[in-house]
Amino acid sequence: MLGMIGIVVVFAMVFGGYLAAGGKMGIIIKSLPYEMTMILGAAVGAFLIANDTGTVKHTLKDMGKVFKGPRWKHGDYRDLLCLLFELLRLARQNAVALEEHVENPAGSEIFGRYPRIQSDSVAVELICDTLRSAAMNYDDPHQVEEVLDKRLEERVHHALHSSHALQTVADGLPALGIVAAVLGVIKTMASIDQPPEILGGLIGGALVGTFLGVFLAYGFVGPFASRVKAVVEEDHLFYLMIREVLVANLHNHATNICIEVGRQNAPGHVRPAFTELEEALRALKSPVAA
Repeated sequence: MLGMIGIVVVFAMVFGGYLAAGGKMGIIIKSLPYEMTMILGAAVGAFLIANDTGTVKHTLKDMGKVFKGPRWKHGDYRDLLCLLFELLRLARQNAVALEEHVENPAGSEIFGRYPRIQSDSVAVELICDTLRSAAMNYDDPHQVEEVLDKRLEERVHHALHSSHALQTVADGLPALGIVAAVLGVIKTMASIDQPPEILGGLIGGALVGTFLGVFLAYGFVGPFASRVKAVVEEDHLFYLMIREVLVANLHNHATNICIEVGRQNAPGHVRPAFTELEEALRALKSPVAA
């Protein structure tokens, strides 16, 4: 919703100010189809040249994040901590019973209580692989933390490809606007024998290209790239919280302490309150006898 409001504000302020200053929309409207064809067409072509098929699809998909915002909400962070609490408690009570949940999370009763998390392959694999490694006595906290850091770094690097691709397009749009403007000037020079009022219109039409290149770059594509990056980085914190809890567990802290470490590492605006999380943990039905 906020993204749509921003788009309306950009259009209203730019063109509203132009009209208020006495500008005429006729020359812009007349030149718009041709200038947009040149600038956007060249931008799309350059985008396809610079990226592979996977990045193109990824970027088109990620543009929806500008309007949807981060995937993980307040309730998801609370549910993640509850899920980790159940798994860690089971691991300490009955390591053999944990194996069926780690090896088959899709059919796990514990994971099934948290369907949004269960449907996310990154979160599930991160949890299951780390718990499986601990069961195999690969439990050096520092080594595991280093492995998790590299794994998460690779994931966020891949997730940021779309933001980088959009920013590259934004950086190139002003130059493409100049290209369109130069072509307009070339057209104008071919009509140099025309009266001043005709030449003025031709020159104004050429300058529309420069305007559009800058307008699209800084009014839309650049902000889109920044927003996608911000959403990706915020969603990344969800996975970092998994790392904090699992590493704390390898340090043999009490289960409640591990969960509290994770809670305090959650972003402030989605962090579950201490009492809220305590109530959620007390309401859990243990899969094994306490």
